Amino acid sequence: MKSLARKLRQQPTDAEHALWKYLRAHRMAGYKFRRQVVIEPYIVDFLCLKVRLIVEVDGGQHLEQIEEDLERSLFLESMDYKVMRFWNNEILGDIDAVLGQIHSYLIEAPSPQPSPEGRGGKIA
Repeated sequence: MKSLARKLRQQPTDAEHALWKYLRAHRMAGYKFRRQVVIEPYIVDFLCLKVRLIVEVDGGQHLEQIEEDLERSLFLESMDYKVMRFWNNEILGDIDAVLGQIHSYLIEAPSPQPSPEGRGGKIA
């Protein structure tokens, strides 16, 4: 799976490439995003681990796999991820609206709670 994710990172779609320009290098409200991340048994397009946000970019082939995409989203949401899906034409046609939705989620997302153990040890 890792080699497939690497290949997908090297060959992004036009919509993925356009969106990545705004998500990379902490450009979206200071949040770190990674792309083509393996979350077994799937590879997700973009992930912000800090707020557990997954952004999926869907092309025309997704019209034929609506049930599979719903199952995928439900699985990921059962693991406490928030899944946002955007069509290629949304990203390529009105990227500001897409970025606005992602930004709104990021600034409204609850802050992750620190673990009780702290950074390196167990609770005394």
